[in-house]
Order: sequence, then C-alpha cells, then structure tokens
Amino acid sequence: MTSGMSKPELVERGKRVLALEAAAVQRIADGLGAPFALAVELLAAAKGRVIVSGVGKSGLIARKIAATFTSTGTPATFLHPVDSLHGDLGIVSREDVAIVISKSGVSDEVFGLVTQLKRLGVPLIAVTGNADSALGRQATVVLDAAVAEEACPETLAPTASTTVALALGDALAVTLLEVKGFRREDFAALHPAGALGRKLLLRVSDVMLTDHLPVLTADRPMRECVVLLAEKRGTVIVLNGSGTLGGVVTAGDLTRLMERTDLFLDIPVGEVMTRTPKATRSDELAGAAVSVMERHGIMALPVLDGGQRVVGIVHLHDLMKAGAV
Repeated sequence: MTSGMSKPELVERGKRVLALEAAAVQRIADGLGAPFALAVELLAAAKGRVIVSGVGKSGLIARKIAATFTSTGTPATFLHPVDSLHGDLGIVSREDVAIVISKSGVSDEVFGLVTQLKRLGVPLIAVTGNADSALGRQATVVLDAAVAEEACPETLAPTASTTVALALGDALAVTLLEVKGFRREDFAALHPAGALGRKLLLRVSDVMLTDHLPVLTADRPMRECVVLLAEKRGTVIVLNGSGTLGGVVTAGDLTRLMERTDLFLDIPVGEVMTRTPKATRSDELAGAAVSVMERHGIMALPVLDGGQRVVGIVHLHDLMKAGAV
C-alpha cells in the first residue's frame, strides 16, 4: 500500500509538499503590490455582493473564499461559471464585484462568465497563474497566483496553485475587514450558534450577581466580614458612603490577618481591605474579565456602572461555567 516506503520516507514526502506549498505562498507574498491594493479598493467600494467563481478545484477554493467574505461582514456568493449561463447570472447586479479564479486563465467555461460580467460592467478581479491569458486581459485587476511547480508528482492535481489562490482570498477578506473596521462583536453577531460567537457575545452583565451582594462599609468590624466571606464565596466588597467602590476583602486577606493576630474580630474592615482592587464593568466582555482574574490571581471582581458605583459581582467559576473561556 505504501510502495515499500519506510515511515521516515513517508514523513519526508509530506514535509516536501508542505515546504513546496509554503514557498509558493511566500513567493506570492513577497511580490504582492499595487494590484492587491486596487483589488481591496474595488471590494470596499462595491455596494453589492462579491461574486466568486471558478471551475473544478478552483471552484472549491472559490466557495471557501465566498464563505470567508460572508463570515467577516462582506456579503458574497459562489457562482458556478456554467450555471451562470443557464439562468444563475440573474443573481449578479451592476453594483457587485467579481473574483474569478483560474490557474490557466483560458477555461472556456470561465470565459463565458467573464464575457457576461463585462457586459454588465461588473469590476473583475482575476486570480490566475497567467496574467496574459484571456481572463487576465479582460480583468480590471490581476492578482498573480503563478506557482513554479505543483506539489503533486507529474502535476496530476492542483495543489500549490490552489493553496496560493486560497491564501490570496484570505488576504483579501482579512484586509477588507480591517478597512471596514469589522470588530470581534460583529463577527460574533454573524456566528451566534458557535462556541466562539457565544464567547464573543457574552458580557459581564450576563453572568454577574446583583442580588444580596456581599457589601460592607469600611467602618464595620471584621466579625461581620468573616460571616460574609463564608457565605458569599470568599470576596466582600467595601463601599464608600456614596456607594462607590472603596476596596475588597478576600479570604486570603483574612488568612493573612489571622496569621498576624488572634484579636481581629473588632478591627474595622477598612484597615484590612485592599484599597485599589481590580474591577470590571457590566458591559465588558466576559472574556476580558476572565483575563483580568487570571493575570492577577483573583476569583471575583466587583462590577461597576459608568459612575463607578457597584452594581454587582462576578465570579471566575460562573464565567467559566458560562463558556467565557
């Protein structure tokens, strides 16, 4: 089944393919220039959709590129060149921009679609290994996707060329999302059912506790604080008279106090509390709150409103349970 190849030989064959394809992508990256910038400008200026097309393996790459554009805030659709000439051209409008992928640039099926796109006045971005092909000559801008060789022996199947085309599509989509100011929150809104979407949409307000908060003022004795620490998961919030955050007392603070003295129950909370505690806001991303807790080794954060008043508390365990990490 393996033609007598040893395991090391099989691994070396795999490494060769990866190295060859990586080199092909690097060559394209090194040569990227003004045509790429023009392509991004065409995409950004389009009022309609991005029409992505190709046949065979290029068609599969085109489908993925269209999906990447759509998931990053730019409406896109795949259009099969053959089907376009049998009614599907109706989805194309003059406000669209097209990306057509073809290694050779001379496919009859592709050129039929190109002719119709030109008739409609749709800007055309060609991703091809032959800039002087029929496709290249008709395109508004040509992105070089030429490769020195395919990874497949005897060039039996497109490999390096499809990798390069896919990488160029990703480069266009990611650059465009940055031009448009597409944010993490926008991505999450388009992926509400996925784990990443849930993580990006989750806010501190979705997880925080707001009732029966563990709060005291700085003049209260530690005997009251000890009870709250036991009942309220090891963190007590200390309030100023205005209801703003004055500090926090944690189970760790109590342990250190008990190591110093046995006579601690009547000590005012204000003498024990941390006066510059970490806190978060109710509208903050839950993942950001987790990051603060992990960096500083704390288990809970007071939650503040815009006026720095305490409106809740959020615990690391609850954030993890809600899928913030």
